[in-house]
Amino acid sequence: MKIRSLFYGILCMLAIGGTMASCSDDDEGWDDEGTKVELPHQRAYILNEGKLKSNNAGIAFYDPNGSAAFINDIFFTQNSAKLGDTGQDIIEYDGEIFVSVYGSNYLLKLNAAGVEEGRVSFVSDPDLAAGIRYLAAEDGYIYASFYYGAVAKINARTLQVEKKLTGLGGCMEAVVIEDDLLYVTNACAADWTPNNEIKVIDLSTFTLKETITTLVPNPYNQMVEEEGKIFFISNVYTAPGSVLQMIDTKNGNKVTELGNASHLATYNDVVYVVNSFTDWYGTGETTTTFYTYDAKAGKLNNSSFLKNAPSELTSTSINMLEINPGNGDIYLAVSDYNANGTIYRFRKDGSFVEKFDAGGMNPSGMVFFN
Repeated sequence: MKIRSLFYGILCMLAIGGTMASCSDDDEGWDDEGTKVELPHQRAYILNEGKLKSNNAGIAFYDPNGSAAFINDIFFTQNSAKLGDTGQDIIEYDGEIFVSVYGSNYLLKLNAAGVEEGRVSFVSDPDLAAGIRYLAAEDGYIYASFYYGAVAKINARTLQVEKKLTGLGGCMEAVVIEDDLLYVTNACAADWTPNNEIKVIDLSTFTLKETITTLVPNPYNQMVEEEGKIFFISNVYTAPGSVLQMIDTKNGNKVTELGNASHLATYNDVVYVVNSFTDWYGTGETTTTFYTYDAKAGKLNNSSFLKNAPSELTSTSINMLEINPGNGDIYLAVSDYNANGTIYRFRKDGSFVEKFDAGGMNPSGMVFFN
């Protein structure tokens, strides 16, 4: 609520006049205009993907400090509408939330309270009709990947599609930005056969700069950037599992294989790695391990980054790994694709804090307001 911002501004002036104290930008609070519920300053949102073609995607609200009640579907609470079919990705950019909804094929813009500010549908665009996938943001633009080999440049303020790049392949998936270049995984060719490409797009011209060949086919939806290096996973369904690879952008885009992995997140120059492998062609059992890679030092640490973790996590497939950039808290999610998922929270030092219901099916992403 904007009245709150004015109120904090007056308090800041009084404080400066009386005690020479100062107020940071964070003291002004977030843009909560239109909210139906009072929310704390620190907050987190969980994207629950739902089930394909079930119209049951949602966004849950969680207060890391425990001062406000959990809300299973704050999007519905704030907007009196369902999110749609298959929540694909969620990012925070410039104090606002952007969500890609794959099945319904639209991009949604919310304020910091989860109130809808706008949306753009791609259903009638022949270049983008196959479905929006993943998001990255920089310099006032949202960059989105789409199936059937397309990437779009979207104005973050107006949600207008300003540029499109098409004909890139079949399955454009994860996107990250490094040094004014957009890296996009291409998991399959136009005929849906597995591919082994990372497309590199020059953001200044929005043209294809080059194509990097991966060591293992099927680079999919897990990709992060740290210390000028791009880390990504190629999905492999046979033992020993999916493969973590690294692109060294400062060394001629050299690709190196680092190990096995299923999910990635970064914090303070370190890549956190989860490796969940299910032996679908044998015992059917799942084995999950946790390790890190120091991107600055170039060193692998095979020791688990978790302490006193609930024992079930070592034999359960992890559906999500996220880290709060404000304090380093680690969040893991599990899901059986039939009922609500479960979130496990750990401190930065790996100590277990709590587990709680995700508020929806298949939690796949989180954003944090600190």
